[in-house]
This record gives sequence, C-alpha cells and structure tokens, in this order.
Amino acid sequence: MSKKIAIGGDHAGFEYKQRLIDHLQKQGYAVEDFGPGSDASVDYPDHAHPLSEAVANKRQDLGILICGSGNGVCMTANKHQGIRAGLCWNEEVAALIRQHNNANVLCIPARFVEFEQAVKITDTFLTTEFEGGRHGRRVDKIAC
Repeated sequence: MSKKIAIGGDHAGFEYKQRLIDHLQKQGYAVEDFGPGSDASVDYPDHAHPLSEAVANKRQDLGILICGSGNGVCMTANKHQGIRAGLCWNEEVAALIRQHNNANVLCIPARFVEFEQAVKITDTFLTTEFEGGRHGRRVDKIAC
C-alpha cells in the first residue's frame, strides 16, 4: 500500500506544490492537496492547520508544507500535538529530521531552494526511516 501524503502551503509555494504533486503521483503516492488552489495571496495557517490535523490524526502518513521561507508553515504545524515538522534546505537535513527526530511533516523554503533540490529533499524525506534507539527516547520528550 502506498503512503498517503498530505501537501499544502501558501502562494509562494504554490508552483512547487503543484509540480511536487505530479512527481509524487508518478511515484505511486496517494496525495491529498490541502491548498492553496492558486498563487493568489493566502494566509498559510489556513492550509497548514488542516494538513497538520490530518497527519496528527493519522488520516495521512506524512505531510509536506511549502511556503516562501518554510518557517511560517513549520511554526504553524508544530503547534499541533503529534506533529514534528522540520525545515529542510538540503537532502542531509531531510534525512536527519527523519532518522533522528521522526519528523512527520517536511517544510520546504520555496524562495531559497531550486525546484530540483526540493524534489531531492522530498524524496529523501519520504524514503528515510526513523532510527529509534536513543533518538526514540529524545523524541518521546518533545511533546508538552
């Protein structure tokens, strides 16, 4: 069974979101688009909150949020219990947030990475597993 991937963001991430949906579907992922539906200006929390709820409630396996800096969507997602969102600008960071932090939401800064890099970051995030062990003990201490 393919992983269910939630994807969303804001107007600055719209183009990357649309292109990543196509990329992910070609790889066999089931993708749910949480918006926005165009590159018109929107408030990122309106899309990041529903996506985060879907991942936290296990309706989606993992999430991807894309905005200009990646920070706004990351801060918003991390307000949800059970969400561990990480901001990634390269493949190494994408691997580490999965391996060491068991991140379940990837945040991409569209204005600071080329689309090809965003694809590599996404693929790394989706194919890297949590290592557990001492990292599990630490992850268990994250929630308030």
